[in-house]
Amino acid sequence: MAAPASDRAALVAAARESIARGSKSFALASNLFDPETRERAWLLYAWCRACDDIVDGQDHGHNATTVDDAEARVAIIAEKTTAALAGRSVGDMPFDALRVVAAETRLPARFAHDLVTGFRLDAEDWRPRSEDDLYRYCYHVAGTVGCMMAVIMGVDPADDDTLDRACDLGLAFQLANIARDIQEDDRIGRCYLPDEWLAEKDIPPGQHMKPPFRDRLVVLARRLADRAALHEASARVGAAKLPPRARWAVLAAAGIYGDIAREVAKRGAHAWDHRVTTSKGAKLAWVAKAAVAARRPVTDTPRDRILWTRPR
Repeated sequence: MAAPASDRAALVAAARESIARGSKSFALASNLFDPETRERAWLLYAWCRACDDIVDGQDHGHNATTVDDAEARVAIIAEKTTAALAGRSVGDMPFDALRVVAAETRLPARFAHDLVTGFRLDAEDWRPRSEDDLYRYCYHVAGTVGCMMAVIMGVDPADDDTLDRACDLGLAFQLANIARDIQEDDRIGRCYLPDEWLAEKDIPPGQHMKPPFRDRLVVLARRLADRAALHEASARVGAAKLPPRARWAVLAAAGIYGDIAREVAKRGAHAWDHRVTTSKGAKLAWVAKAAVAARRPVTDTPRDRILWTRPR
């Protein structure tokens, strides 16, 4: 059942405000979409952003705090998400935004539930032991968002190859986030570097931010950036399957967010002195470069088998 026009308009306006406050990079990239896709991207973002904020006790991605009722918070998110996907009015803007966009795009419920699983991992203070664990986490908190965005852009939910590429972009974004936020995560008692990586570098658990281990941490951060670059490259090939304006937006976002991982790697031991951001000028430069790249033919090469692949 479609939402009344007035209700939908109010949800879109609130979602637009949410993305403007929560992510200047995504807000800029979303403006490259056609109007219909743009509004749906805002609606989906509002739900993702709100869920993340609820679990982390933060405001639009800022000032995360340690919460003592995280699992209860995830239970509320799961309940409201299930209701929204069933087409029921929730009375809570972000979840009603999900209800509208899911109904309009035939969004597979499994992707939304997979994201909730990611929030549950954080609520349970889960930490990766292996690189495979790291990738599974990245899928649940970001790769599945890439899949949902692809569906919103018009990709058939049964087109697994294109969805794999969309997932790659989400993985690239999350790997960049982890590299950039190592210190911020440590402040709230979290670490997404796999235990096996830390053991490989003889870094004791919980000690990775200590000065004696900084050079070794730099190696691991650059490893994250290298992995992000591989998935970004795969996503760029998949973008060729998208409508022209969606391709433009995706390529711009890939470049803007890819710069975060590249800057972390470039700064080395100083990567966490100040939070890595992308300047407005650099963002606009990527918008221009993406406009040119979106018009170029892309060879549809098979996805590299060495890349981690999302669960089916």
